[in-house]
Amino acid sequence: MSFGQGDPQGQRPWGPPQGPGNTPDWAALADDTAARGRRRRLLLIGGGVLAAAGVAAIVATAIVASDKGGDGPKKQAAAGPTASGTPAAAEPTFAPVAPPSPLDPRDFISDKGKDTAPLTPATLFPEAKPSVAGRAYERTATSSGTDCAEVTQGGLGSVLAENGCRQVLRATYVRDGVAVTVGVAVFDTKAAADRAKDRSTGNIAALTGGKSPDFCRATACRLTTNAEGRYAYFTVAGYTGNKPVTSDDTKALTAGRDISTYAFGRVLTRGRAAAAAAAATPR
Repeated sequence: MSFGQGDPQGQRPWGPPQGPGNTPDWAALADDTAARGRRRRLLLIGGGVLAAAGVAAIVATAIVASDKGGDGPKKQAAAGPTASGTPAAAEPTFAPVAPPSPLDPRDFISDKGKDTAPLTPATLFPEAKPSVAGRAYERTATSSGTDCAEVTQGGLGSVLAENGCRQVLRATYVRDGVAVTVGVAVFDTKAAADRAKDRSTGNIAALTGGKSPDFCRATACRLTTNAEGRYAYFTVAGYTGNKPVTSDDTKALTAGRDISTYAFGRVLTRGRAAAAAAAATPR
């Protein structure tokens, strides 16, 4: 007995048996063919669902990857038309991301109207022994005054006055035989502070006292100048005992830069505190 092509598993013949004396049961064959047709439709539909699920997984992966930025993954995220009779895959959803705070600390230290916290040597220079880059310094003296020219040397006083300097706060720090005075000049606006920095000449006068005897009096010293917000700040660094700083010196140079960095941090901390207070105030 020979058979036609079998089903995929080789268990059932696809055609009627042929040979003498065999009469086909046409009704049974029709039922069998109909049953196989239903099975094939189910297999096709099942394959379509699996394919749609695979496409959905790829789309979801592409959208997740786009969280890292860039346009590439976002272009891959657009899904094409779905197979007939197959429901479209649901788009993935993500928790909303909170926008960054609109309060910039620099906004609060750039305008006199917003920068209203108490401003004294105690609030600006609160630490007796600050550390910068692992190097510890000791604060030896502080001062504050509204006569900006009085605490300067050379032409710096005139520059500060011409740009509307309100006051100068000073502090001196010592470390390993080097003393540094930082002077923070306060203006009404950032533009005025920037002009004072750009046009600065001369230097801030060294503030002596306690463990910082005379230094940088009519002798070579290291100077720095910078500005942040409505504050311009200047440092003068040299050896205690008024020993001159040589051109190849690194100790005074490092100390001046450290205290300038410290002053910058203190001014920015003031802005951060003001921004945090404003953000916490109910509107």
